[in-house]
Amino acid sequence: MILVGSDHGGLELKEAIKRLLSERGIAFEDCGTDNGNSVDYPDFGIKVARRVSAGEAEKGILFCGTGIGMSIVANKFPKVRAALAADPFMARMAKEHNNANILVLGGRVLDEATAREMVCTWLDAVFEGGRHQGRLDKITALETELMK
Repeated sequence: MILVGSDHGGLELKEAIKRLLSERGIAFEDCGTDNGNSVDYPDFGIKVARRVSAGEAEKGILFCGTGIGMSIVANKFPKVRAALAADPFMARMAKEHNNANILVLGGRVLDEATAREMVCTWLDAVFEGGRHQGRLDKITALETELMK
């Protein structure tokens, strides 16, 4: 299952990606927001990132105006590798090289067609492991050290 969440700036794009997930038969849970009223992005980024961090969901997709705020808040959580992507290449690399478990997209900077392509690319990509795993192990060690 994939968790999705957005603030008001990412709501429209989130709704489009929910349609894509449904088309692909992928189960998802919407963690809000559900209207265009101004809200604080951390409230929704926290809902998704906390559950991915805890292992309650394998993946998440977050949306805000630019994606910057959501990526900052999501990456505060251990075991979360949230990647802000601007194009399909970045979405693919987020998975293949960084094994990103949260994809972050900007609703005010991406059109729907590009975002759909990015999500499909990220979902279909496979983590390459190898030298990339060693780099992720360094990040995990840092998380462990900082949590002491």
